[in-house]
Amino acid sequence: MRECVLDASVVLDWFSSSAKGSGGPSRRLRAEFESGELEVIAPALIHLEILNVAGRSWRWDAASLEELGEGLDDLLFELIEADLSAVARWIAAGLTAYDAAYVAVAEAAAVPFITNDRTILGIAPRIAQSLQ
Repeated sequence: MRECVLDASVVLDWFSSSAKGSGGPSRRLRAEFESGELEVIAPALIHLEILNVAGRSWRWDAASLEELGEGLDDLLFELIEADLSAVARWIAAGLTAYDAAYVAVAEAAAVPFITNDRTILGIAPRIAQSLQ
């Protein structure tokens, strides 16, 4: 079994009815996860980020958001609180606190971080890998 940290945007494609661009690769990761071939490690904030996008950008109603919240709990990702000193170091390198948390978790777990965020890919190329 392989392990990785997935960016919230990658996991969001798992729930989007109109996944664009990276929908295919992200859904292949979901199939790997569901078959037990992939273990997903993530910072504890991932569920909040996903709910935020679904509510604010996709404008899902309360019932849909509650269902999504239950579905996120069912995913059983290994949620880790990012080390704040590592987060601070990545913020100083130019990442947002949220993005820095993902990179810090991947760095601590010594696993790749899969994202399509060009800023993260540029600042943390040793840790971040493109979904493509």
